[in-house]
Amino acid sequence: MELLQLQYFLTVARLEHVTEAARSLHVTQSSLSKTIQRLEEDLGVPLFDRVGRKLRLNDSGSRFLLRAERALFELEQGKQELSDESSPEYGTIEMAVNTASMLPNILREFRKKKPNIQFHVQMLTTEEMIAHLHRGEIDFCLSSPPIEGGDIACQIMYIDPILVAVPKGHRLAERSCVSLTELKGEWFVGVKKGYGTRDLVDSICKSAGFEPKFVYEGDEPARILSLVEAEIGIAFIPGTARHSREQVVYLQVDNMELVREIALLWHKSRYMSRAAMAFREVVVDYFETLSKQNT
Repeated sequence: MELLQLQYFLTVARLEHVTEAARSLHVTQSSLSKTIQRLEEDLGVPLFDRVGRKLRLNDSGSRFLLRAERALFELEQGKQELSDESSPEYGTIEMAVNTASMLPNILREFRKKKPNIQFHVQMLTTEEMIAHLHRGEIDFCLSSPPIEGGDIACQIMYIDPILVAVPKGHRLAERSCVSLTELKGEWFVGVKKGYGTRDLVDSICKSAGFEPKFVYEGDEPARILSLVEAEIGIAFIPGTARHSREQVVYLQVDNMELVREIALLWHKSRYMSRAAMAFREVVVDYFETLSKQNT
């Protein structure tokens, strides 16, 4: 059994499509198919059910996937550890977020402390982040809501109130706070389902007896306030994402009904480099300072 076979197998298992997997791996479809076939011959069992170019893991493939992911994970950790020993001031922090409003400030502070460390950040849904974490592909996730259990470590960083942003000419613009039930007939703009804050808002509004009506759902949170300013709809905005805009008014929700927890997540078994530990310190310091400013 070859390492290349395992890497190809994992890619096909995740994408479940020969053409897409070959494109991702930058190999021909015939080469990929032959490699998977040799792996199945080595193991003595088929790993996929085939329907045209679509592949589905069968029971044997699903069991083998868990072992293959663990094996490649440990090899990658060994590589990371050796790299950290030889070049502790260099490297890359791999990160995923489903809440990004405070990220520029955190990255700025980290770059001051570790100017030679690079970082790569992805904006993902909560479900996607969990998958990346389980596979050990990222150092940290900044997530709302928190995710706990299994191989995921979770540290709550901040309790963030969620505000209601309305355009200046809105019927509620003269108010300082509002109850959720008063928003029942409003049109909203926001991020898509699957992002932590959106899912939290939907859940709490449902408990209040209504489902928010969205006229815009996107995956770029920075655009939301521009849509509020243009009077396309109102929005639920985390306190950490509040920005002063002349045509936008922010209202608190009565009785602090709507808050989110922001957490830092990491894989318990993933090797934590010195750069990763320094990054975690920056995140902790940032939110401790933010908490003191708001008390």
